[in-house]
Amino acid sequence: LAELHVHGVALDWRAVLPGGRRVELPTYAFQHHWYWPQGAGDRAGNVAAAGLAAAGHPLLGAAVGLAGSDGVLLTGRLSLRSHPWLADHAVMGSVVVPGTAFLELAIRAGDQVGFDVVEELTLAAPLVLGERDAVAVQVWVAAAAESGRRGVNIYARPAEAAEDEPWVEHAAGILAVDGRRAGADGRGVEFDTVVWPPRGVSAIELDGLYERLDGDGLSYGPVFQGLRAAWRGEGGEVFAEVALPGQVESSAGSFGVHPALLDAASHAVTFAGLDDSEGRRLPFSWGGVCLHASGASLLRVRLAKTGDDSVSVSAVDATGEPVLSARSLVLRPVSADQLAVASGGRGTGRDPLFEVEWSPLTELSTADAVPVAVLGLDLLGVAAAWETVGQPAQVHADLSVLADPVPSVIMAEAISDPACGVVESAHELAARMLDLVQRWLVDDRFVDSRLVVLTSGAIEAREEDAVTDLPAAGVWGLVRSAQLENPGRFVLVDVDGRESSLSALPEMLAWVLASGEPQAVVRGGEVLVPRLAGVVPGSKVADAAGRVWDPEGTVLITGGTGGLGGLFARHVVAERGVR
Repeated sequence: LAELHVHGVALDWRAVLPGGRRVELPTYAFQHHWYWPQGAGDRAGNVAAAGLAAAGHPLLGAAVGLAGSDGVLLTGRLSLRSHPWLADHAVMGSVVVPGTAFLELAIRAGDQVGFDVVEELTLAAPLVLGERDAVAVQVWVAAAAESGRRGVNIYARPAEAAEDEPWVEHAAGILAVDGRRAGADGRGVEFDTVVWPPRGVSAIELDGLYERLDGDGLSYGPVFQGLRAAWRGEGGEVFAEVALPGQVESSAGSFGVHPALLDAASHAVTFAGLDDSEGRRLPFSWGGVCLHASGASLLRVRLAKTGDDSVSVSAVDATGEPVLSARSLVLRPVSADQLAVASGGRGTGRDPLFEVEWSPLTELSTADAVPVAVLGLDLLGVAAAWETVGQPAQVHADLSVLADPVPSVIMAEAISDPACGVVESAHELAARMLDLVQRWLVDDRFVDSRLVVLTSGAIEAREEDAVTDLPAAGVWGLVRSAQLENPGRFVLVDVDGRESSLSALPEMLAWVLASGEPQAVVRGGEVLVPRLAGVVPGSKVADAAGRVWDPEGTVLITGGTGGLGGLFARHVVAERGVR
């Protein structure tokens, strides 16, 4: 019968399935998700025997007052085993605890001390959960200050962490009393709840919304796909209806407001006209949040734009009674770098992996080209570049022929002879630059001058780069050591040899000198400077970190005669099987 049906044959299904009823199918792709009872396998023990009180909240296990203070500590444990619904909130491939969960923790902390408003709460770092990871959570509520407010801080670290492993602060804020923000009707509601949807609104098409969000790296599973309908008001505000799906609907009464429900309300921000030039955004900070009623499984929400990246929030239940109001919700983009650091760093018990990333020098101060003296043969044509900007550059064979007063900037070429072999050229160039650096440091005439060491093709700053002057790369190592011992005396600059880069070099060097950057590369007329960045999964560095070592291969340890070299040699034999 089904085969006939899909080929267009009209069937009376009421006769086939007496008493059956038509149901709607989900509009998203079917996904695997957990059906285990919430909290299975991680049930709390007798916390009273440990001198604690039960917290009475799905995200927290215990609460305790702090001796000698009216502060309070609440603790809990999160994992995908105990809270499987969190797996439905993924950002760029990583399961991230939603920002609404931190707000829920702050609201619960306020309830513990009788404070009924979260005056502000800012997320400091994402909390990434691995498939088998469990994290311990602490919510600290400080003693009341003279202003009557209390600080609240939320920390986490791996549940099995050593005692000396630091806690990561994921959110910080302020709690207040009687700060309820009343709307037009005095109940925290800014719209007429009698008629739904409100009068004068136009419906917003939601088909494909979650597919588009998934394409932007925000992957919401069934639990977080709660946005049912949305409308745009005459004043530009957005109205939305969100509901919890059946698998978690029964747990709504245990929360102030279920994080998945409030997070679904934030999905309607997509239509609020916020600046999305930096990609899709996630909740970053909350201001003036009041919970008027708990346990809702359905919300009717009004979002009104208050800035380029913020909205106000008013939410009521199906009967029009107030549930939650917020003066502001600020949304910010989350980068892959942030998640890479969070998932591989302190929050999960694994050491973070970093690499040097060459980034554009964005804070460019206005600076005129400075006069320079050039040491060497001027193989790159530096003098001609300076003449085009009205700053003639004198070329000298050596420091000894410089007449007083010496220029404030002296540029020394460090370019190898292509006619020589790489090894011979590396030795010759390194010896020549070492001699130059040593004479520079002992001559008092150059105390107030800077030596700019110029190379070409010695640094691989971008993927398309290639090191074309390997001996000059060794010069970078030598001069970097000199920079550490003598700050402010040396500057390293590498150019790509393009006409555009050489002609722009006078202006670029002026920017580098004004910024105080010790190292820079010029690529296509753009200045790049080194910055430390978290390694993104899938990058060359990340792939290298997970590489399998060949026991029969050869390992070269540079600097191997030092103490660290010996330790590393022992490590690769014992831990990597190197023979």
